[in-house]
Amino acid sequence: RAVNTGARVLAKVRMNDGSVLYDGDAAIDGVPGTASPVELQFMDTVGGATGSMFPTRSRSDRIDGVDVTCMDVAMPMVIARAEAFGLTGQESAAELDENRDFFDRMEAIRLEAAVRMGMGDASKSVTPKFGLLASARNGGSAATRYFMPWTTHPSLAVTGSQCMAACLLCPGTVGEGLLKALPSAPARLALEHPMGQLEVVIDYSREGDQFELNWAGLVRTARKLAEGHVFVPGKVWSGLDRDS
Repeated sequence: RAVNTGARVLAKVRMNDGSVLYDGDAAIDGVPGTASPVELQFMDTVGGATGSMFPTRSRSDRIDGVDVTCMDVAMPMVIARAEAFGLTGQESAAELDENRDFFDRMEAIRLEAAVRMGMGDASKSVTPKFGLLASARNGGSAATRYFMPWTTHPSLAVTGSQCMAACLLCPGTVGEGLLKALPSAPARLALEHPMGQLEVVIDYSREGDQFELNWAGLVRTARKLAEGHVFVPGKVWSGLDRDS
């Protein structure tokens, strides 16, 4: 299960004779090297933190003169268009972090949105997260910028990518109209971020204004990070039943 939301995650891991395969050619922009792919399919991602996909009961809210979508898919988020802040959505993480006027305005909107989402005072909470959307410029489906929330994410979080992808597909949100064409389900969206792109797969149904998300998926990599032994002094075991 996902630690942040408790959602079920189906992971497909490549094996050989009962052992995990680590070598492979799967690459993730922003992550060094290549490794064996791990296909993740996230279930029960809607409303994990707030109980609803749209906790304000609206697909678009106006806060401090900015249209935002407050959405809870894998991660509760406040999503806006970059142009609403006078940005292009192509800024680097460093450029955004230096723009304190933008961060001050974004934080004020995030705090008000948290109250409307039923999350209370978020001044000391990292959720809801904040995200920006813009038209793609590098061959992807749309450009994204993700905030943690007081600094800019160097690439794009797994959970946040699912929420922003769903926002692009759902009618009535700030993301509607950014895709060149509405893809059939399951939709593969390449989300541009400061270090490249992240592909997200969304299985959904949409009829008129009705929108339902079934599951979201993406690919990560299997990497063996550490292996070792723990040495415990013999005196620790003295007087203990070693069979217990």
